[in-house]
Amino acid sequence: MEIQANYIQRIEIHKLWNRYDIAWDLRPDVNILSGINGVGKTTILNRSVNYLEQITGEAKSVPHDGVHLFFDNPKATFIPFDVIRSYDRPLIMGDFTARMADPNVKSELDWQLYLLQRRYLDYQVKIGNRMIELLSSDDEQERAKAASLSLPKRLFQDLIDELFGYTGKRIDRRSNEIVFFQNGERLLPFKLSSGEKQMLVILLTVLVRDGDHCVLFMDEPEASLHIDWQQKLISMIRRLNPNLQLILTTHSPAVIMEGWMDAVTEVSEISSEANGIAPEV
Repeated sequence: MEIQANYIQRIEIHKLWNRYDIAWDLRPDVNILSGINGVGKTTILNRSVNYLEQITGEAKSVPHDGVHLFFDNPKATFIPFDVIRSYDRPLIMGDFTARMADPNVKSELDWQLYLLQRRYLDYQVKIGNRMIELLSSDDEQERAKAASLSLPKRLFQDLIDELFGYTGKRIDRRSNEIVFFQNGERLLPFKLSSGEKQMLVILLTVLVRDGDHCVLFMDEPEASLHIDWQQKLISMIRRLNPNLQLILTTHSPAVIMEGWMDAVTEVSEISSEANGIAPEV
């Protein structure tokens, strides 16, 4: 029987680049890895993601030798997770699946948005079924809970409208898919700026986890984001899902300015020279 963890308690990597041992004790809420270029921030994040992909069967071919993640519950065997990398690169010619899915998909962020639209529809179906179940109950208190199920979606819409309002964009709240209105015209999300797409991807990824305990890995999410959005980023994620554990790398002081200084860890604080003896994994 598989048991889900609530959060990752510790990350250990033995012989990173055949030189360093990494031991990082994590908080259940927000964890920010900092350091100058080249010290291994992204590598630590990627190796951790590879480990989770291996134990969930999602990995392609990258082994997790020398890597171990410890969950809050020693009996847990997995934890749901998402990964957001912020660089909006054009799709290469080999990305046939993405190009065939929708002609509007022209970049990596477009492809993430396309996939998230499918998850968003599934999320709404799940919420709708749950509401029907509660409203069908003979228990008045259970029926009263039904209205609260729509609150996270409404909060998500409010946050996006607040962020995008400076250009007159607003979400079409009657649509089952993410669509915007701007100056009376209907606007698909593929027409957004890179920064708007990136923020939409982040908040939509958080929403569709439906308040579940999970982990969100983000590599330098400040790319393309205005400094005001950088400052609001963590608090918005936490408002949408307080059960989510956030693990991110950043160079931006703005990301941590809103009360997250104590969540910052320097790579130098968690690394030591490898002693050549591999730990059991």
